[in-house]
Amino acid sequence: MSKLSYEDKINIYRERKEGISVKSLSRKYHIRENIIDYMVSLIDKHGIDILRTSKNKEHPKYEKEEAINRVLINGEAVWAVAIDMGLLSYGMLQNWIKKYKENGYNIIERKRGRPTMPKVRKNRQQKKK
Repeated sequence: MSKLSYEDKINIYRERKEGISVKSLSRKYHIRENIIDYMVSLIDKHGIDILRTSKNKEHPKYEKEEAINRVLINGEAVWAVAIDMGLLSYGMLQNWIKKYKENGYNIIERKRGRPTMPKVRKNRQQKKK
């Protein structure tokens, strides 16, 4: 899948609303049909400004827990919960659920960045000997 620019996303939405089929849009922009369906539904629910969010938005632990519980306990569809919460991809919610099950039904916040090694300092007196 290729990354879509903001303008491409707006064009896909407008063309879809004009009646162009999802299949032809999929071929034109080289993306899967379900991504187009999801994006159009997301924009219908939250408006075009939902696309302006920053790339690496962090979701708090309680928000993740709420979404996971809606899917696992209430039996709601992943797609519907992701659209309702305004997630840019329903795959994010699927990953949260997968990690939740892997970690023994505990929500663990993902650490960002590279792990650092503690610096080991040698005692200067030992070097002089």
